[in-house]
Parts: sequence; C-alpha cells; structure tokens
Amino acid sequence: MKALNEKGFAAPLKAFIASGKPIMGICVGMQVLFEGSDESPDEPGLGIFAGRVKHFDNTTKAVPHMGWNNAQVVHRDGLAVMPRIGEDKRYYFVHSYGLPFTAEGTQPQFVHTATRYGDEAVVSSVWKDNVFGTQFHPEKSGAAGLALLQSFIETDLIRPSAHNASVVAPRDIRDTLSVRVIACLDVRANDQGDLVVTKGDQYDVRVSADEGGHVRNLGKPVDLAKRYYDEGADEIAFLNITSFRNTPFKDTPMLEVLRQASRCIFVPLTIGGGVRDIVDPDGAHTWPAVSVAGEYFRSGADKVSIGSDAVYAAERYWARVAEGHEPLLDGSTAIEQIAGRYGRQAVVVSVDPRRVYVASPEDAADHHVIKTAIPGPSGEQYCWYQCTVKGGREGRDTDVRQLVTACAALGAGEILLNCMDRDGTNAGYDLELIADVKAAVSIPVIASSGAGKPEHFSEVVDRTGADAVLAAGIFHRREIPISAV
Repeated sequence: MKALNEKGFAAPLKAFIASGKPIMGICVGMQVLFEGSDESPDEPGLGIFAGRVKHFDNTTKAVPHMGWNNAQVVHRDGLAVMPRIGEDKRYYFVHSYGLPFTAEGTQPQFVHTATRYGDEAVVSSVWKDNVFGTQFHPEKSGAAGLALLQSFIETDLIRPSAHNASVVAPRDIRDTLSVRVIACLDVRANDQGDLVVTKGDQYDVRVSADEGGHVRNLGKPVDLAKRYYDEGADEIAFLNITSFRNTPFKDTPMLEVLRQASRCIFVPLTIGGGVRDIVDPDGAHTWPAVSVAGEYFRSGADKVSIGSDAVYAAERYWARVAEGHEPLLDGSTAIEQIAGRYGRQAVVVSVDPRRVYVASPEDAADHHVIKTAIPGPSGEQYCWYQCTVKGGREGRDTDVRQLVTACAALGAGEILLNCMDRDGTNAGYDLELIADVKAAVSIPVIASSGAGKPEHFSEVVDRTGADAVLAAGIFHRREIPISAV
C-alpha cells in the first residue's frame, strides 16, 4: 500500500473499482483490498472489504505457506457463472500473511474460497460485484490457473452483492497442501560454448578421461524444462554453474533462458548462480545483487537462489553477534536487500555442505555436532556439516546450523539443502542432515542430493518433514518419471 500511495495509484484504483468494471487482484493484489495488514501496520488498505491480514503462526508450521493447495468454495449461491476454480484442483500459494477465514461478519458476502494451511484457515479468493481476487497465483498454477484466468478474461464475472449466502465453517476447510516436486537443471556452457544441462557426480560435471573428459550434455535448458512442466513438475530450478565473466550482465544467456521458459512454463521458476554484486567486464557498470535479482525477476524468475554469498552473509551475521552490534541486521547483505524489496518468499538459500567426522563433540566445540548412524572412515560416531563456497571447492569454518539460522534471521524464505556426500550417488537423501535443519528453522526446507528411486522421496518426507523434494540426474536420464514421485 505504501508504494501504491507514493506512486499515486490508490485513488485511481478505487475509482476504477467504483466504475463497475471487472478487476482482479493476485496475492498482495488481493491483500490490499482489505482494511490493513500486519505486514505494514501503519498503512491502511483500500478498504474494499472488511478485515485485517495477519501473519501465519510460524511456531506450528513452516512459513511462508509455499506450495500447491486446494481452494474450497465456501458458499453455495447457485449462480450460473462463477470463476473457474476447481475444488479438485490445486493452486500455487506463496505467502506469509493471509486474512483469517472466520465465516463471520461480512465475510459471507465476499469470500469465495478458503484454504487451510496447518492449523489456520485463510481466505484464498474474494468475489463481490466486479471485484475478484486470489491469494494464490493462477499464472503459476499450470493448466488449472490458466483456466481461471481465461474465465476472468472471457466471462462477465459479476457477483450480486445483495444476498445472505450461507458459508461453510472454518473447521470444514480441508488441509490439502502437497509436497512439492522440483526438477533441477544445472546449466553451463560446454567446451564448444553451447549452453547445456549437465549433471555431476559429487559436483564433477565432466565424464572420465577415458570417455573424452567433456562436459556431460543432457539436453537444452528450455526444452528440458518444458518437458518437466508437461510431466507435472511443481517447480523448475535453473542453477547457472558458468560464470560468464566476459559477458556484460545484461547479455548473460540465463536471462534469455528465463524469458523463453516463462513463455511456455506456468509453474514457479527459480534461478541460482551468480546472484551477487557484479561488475561488467569493461568496468563501466556495477550491478548490486538486488539489481541482478530484479533483472532475473523481470525476465521470468519467481525466486533467486543465493549460494556462496549466503555463507559470507552468515559469517558477517555471527561476527556482529559476537561483537555485540545492535541492530544485528544492517541491510548490507543480498538476502536482506532482495527480501526487503521483493519479499522473503523470493529468496532461496542454497547450501552445499559436506560431513566432517570427529571422534567426539569436543573435537569440534565451535560447531553443531550430531551423533550419526553412518560411521566415519575411522569409525567416528559424530560429525558436523561444513558449509562450502565456490561450487564446493572451498570449505569454510561455518556449519549448516549456523548458516541456516543466520539466513532465516536475515530474511531468507526457503532453504535448498544439498549434500556433497550424496550428490550423484542414488543412495538416498541424507536424512540426518535434513532432519537437523528442519528442526533448526521455521522456513520451508527443500531436500536435495541422492535420490535414486521413488521410495527415497517418500522416505525423506516421512522421516524429516521436508517441505519439498528436488532431483536432477534421475529425471534427466528418465530413470524415474516425475509422475512416479
């Protein structure tokens, strides 16, 4: 609302709504229709509908609410024409704030659907007179979302306001959130300069010297991503593992990959690699990380993934803690700046840890040590997880628990948890690592590295509570279809 007021849009919006012409708000665009929000307590909303948007309780579940959930129609008006929301469909949600669904007051007059996330039911769409809005993102909800958008564009969606519709009770709103399945594509230039999808074994993307030593080529990025969308992937992640140091940032090939992908793929897209301060080769222009992220978003990305810079940011955070600085957050990190401008749901922290075995916790007194069921090479029964940077080439004196708690405090909205020890092994996810991180943070955690069969996906969800599962090579090589997950 602050931005709408500062840019002079609030009054024209109210005038447009009063004109009776159809208008649709999506996510925050729906939230501004209410009287206010805890996200900006001092900024009044447009006040079209009664109610105040509240923050989810993150002591009982991961926040943001991120993933595919149902939108349950709460009224039975018997209208011949309604927005095309299928109660047997799921739609993509990503939000930390929502309007509680109470079924009281004036809510029966404007609430169209409600959705349950854990112990809370929230309004997931509103519809009254010429105003329609969704908390979820139809443009990122695949075929079901496109059908809804089509119904808004092609149909005169006017809901009569003079009625006393009965609505279902909040307790009757079902919890249907699904675990997300994410297809990941490591993208780099091969030896001929062509952009290809590749996959490494423990981060080595080249075949053996006996086979020629070339970069594995598993397909073209957009073609492969479109295949995964068609096969039912919930999200697509592009991880850029080529620096493109000799290319001005505006010309980096990953921007064009995103533009092409967003024209044919209607699920969330994440881009990782190179989200940091960048100086063009000629030194004429410097791109702050928040501007780099902005270019990615404008090219079609929904989230950016930060790797090495997140480790450095966490180290600075703990240094400020040790030195007694107040406030702890000074706004200097890419995580803070991007989350501040685009929301924490737009920031993923990608972690590349490896096990360091120790004989006892005292041998790593400065780190979070766990007792492991997988002994070390000398029979060690304890280990800690060392964070790495530069694609796993350099270890840091920072453990995973330190990293994820710092990044969550800085404003990250999600953790992409890789494991160097399991990468490319097909031996299953590192359950100890994932369970430990889930216990440490209240933001969603994506399990990555090691999946080799369908049972590995269900195992990691059942035993760790992972919010999403990610795989790459087994999907690229068609060893497991996405539908089997």
